Amino acid sequence: MFKSILVANRGEIACRIMRTCKHMGIRTIAVYSEADRDALFVQMADDAVLIGPAEARLSYLKADAILKAARQTGAEAVHPGYGFLSENADFADACAKAKITFIGPDANAIRRMGSKIEAKKIARDAGVPVVPGYDGAEQTLAVLTAEAEKIPLPLIIKASAGGGGRGMRRVNLMSDFAEALKSAQKEALSAFGSDAVLLEKYIERPRHVEVQVLCDSHGAALHLYERDCSVQRNHQKLIEEAPAPDLDPATRQRLTDSALKLAKIINYTSAGTVEFILDRDSNEVYFLEMNTRLQVEHPVTEMITGIDLVEQQIRVAAGEALVFDQDDIQINGWAIEARVAAEDPAQNYLPQTGIISYCQEPTGDNMRCDSGVTAGSTISPWYDSMMAKVITRGDDRGQAIDNLLGAMDGYHLAGVGHNMPFLYDIVDQQAFREANIDTTFLDRVFPDGWQVPDNKAGEIAASAWRGNQATSASPWQALGPWRLTGTPASYVYVRENDEEPVEVQITSPADTSSAAMLPDGRVLVSSGSARNHVFEVLLSEQALLDRQSTTAHSDEPGIRAPMPGLISEIRSGLGDTVNAGDTIVVLEAMKLMQNLAAPISGTISAIHCKAGETVNGNDLLIEISNEE
Repeated sequence: MFKSILVANRGEIACRIMRTCKHMGIRTIAVYSEADRDALFVQMADDAVLIGPAEARLSYLKADAILKAARQTGAEAVHPGYGFLSENADFADACAKAKITFIGPDANAIRRMGSKIEAKKIARDAGVPVVPGYDGAEQTLAVLTAEAEKIPLPLIIKASAGGGGRGMRRVNLMSDFAEALKSAQKEALSAFGSDAVLLEKYIERPRHVEVQVLCDSHGAALHLYERDCSVQRNHQKLIEEAPAPDLDPATRQRLTDSALKLAKIINYTSAGTVEFILDRDSNEVYFLEMNTRLQVEHPVTEMITGIDLVEQQIRVAAGEALVFDQDDIQINGWAIEARVAAEDPAQNYLPQTGIISYCQEPTGDNMRCDSGVTAGSTISPWYDSMMAKVITRGDDRGQAIDNLLGAMDGYHLAGVGHNMPFLYDIVDQQAFREANIDTTFLDRVFPDGWQVPDNKAGEIAASAWRGNQATSASPWQALGPWRLTGTPASYVYVRENDEEPVEVQITSPADTSSAAMLPDGRVLVSSGSARNHVFEVLLSEQALLDRQSTTAHSDEPGIRAPMPGLISEIRSGLGDTVNAGDTIVVLEAMKLMQNLAAPISGTISAIHCKAGETVNGNDLLIEISNEE
């Protein structure tokens, strides 16, 4: 067994891997960027090495820097986690050349499954059904257009080398195909280094079901049943569960048999996931792709099988044989996972940044929180917005759902905006409880988009704060009524996540049963379906004294960066005429592309940025003149 493992990743997955390593008595080494110098995973590691600046391409994607750190610290193996270099065949080869074990499959398996085009050919040859479409090597506009015309609309364009919704476009009309293809290829090239795409029939009501496989180098190939990951936004998973609901035994058998057939054909070793589309209308199953790494949602499988997948990955990489067979793996209950992210679902999932000022994780039986943050952690714009995962188990699906709702009620984060109220609303929907789920779930349940419920959380916080003042020795009370109207505490300001304070008038006692005073004087409110509000309550004079001055800007209309990020593309040039709503700049932040549009029609009079440049939040990027 390895004595030391370098974890070539960050955030919650790095912490999760380190916990298993420590349980196994294995020394852990972290690699980190400048932005992660004080991160939780760095603190957890036995040793840590700085490998570069904040940008992933200059740190977590630099294979030579990671291998240099491994050699310096005497690491015997590297665990890549998910994302970054986890499915990079060249990195796996480089590890082998450096005589450092790559904890995962060999480079050949990664290459064969890394291309969606190649993977579909392997699946088709193995007799595994694939979605009708085109996955050929010819990638000219003429060929792709001709092939698209053979596919019933709507169709979908997918990046061959990637996932997570990047390089993916739905096409409803052939007149839109050329522009959609150009956009998908450009995004695919930027994200994955390849602009190759494939075309598929778009399944109108698909469920996303995947099978966990586990294989060793001694010939054993096992499955750990399936997961349902159908609840998604923008092709990115939000809620996952195991087993998949309403799955008949025959369909489960088809899924698991197909997954193991693929794994055996490519001589797969380690943990991997074979993903399928299940057409709700026809009950047909189609191969989607194989992820040759640990999945974000692996904990739900661990919760129902009792098998630590990271431990098994490590043991298989060390050459050990699996000590159980297929009959030993049984489904025990139900598990559900929710991904907690620093984003605003009410504002098109706009990423949020800042410093976590308060963090209280849920605890209890049949409950697990895989987190990469704590109080004081900085959420930067450089990486994925996911901060943690809440996972619960129950004897049945209903109990697992109730446990998840209870866990989210007990999970409190302040200082950075997050999506927990949104996750709570999803899981609490009757449609979800009835397992009426597919990838259209959010559009069906929230047809106008999700909005924060109006539950007067600020007023509840203000009332709870005022009630607490009766027993506290606040120096502000001694100053008397500065305000000319009302009593000293009838008007207060509430502030959440360091945003601008909002005035609240306390006109009558509110029900404060859902509020609790935190040790630092702030008020935690969990009321209705808008959960986990943490407010700072200020008197008017405090708010005025505390208000930050703002830097004056020109009144020239233009586009400002909503947050720090990387300029991916500038679509117009100096002197160009643009219309209000036209996308002028594409900003990449937290692995998401944000289209920044012209606020007015006019002429571009100044450009203050360039593609590939890093900008700060509120930086003026484009000036637009509307002079006639």
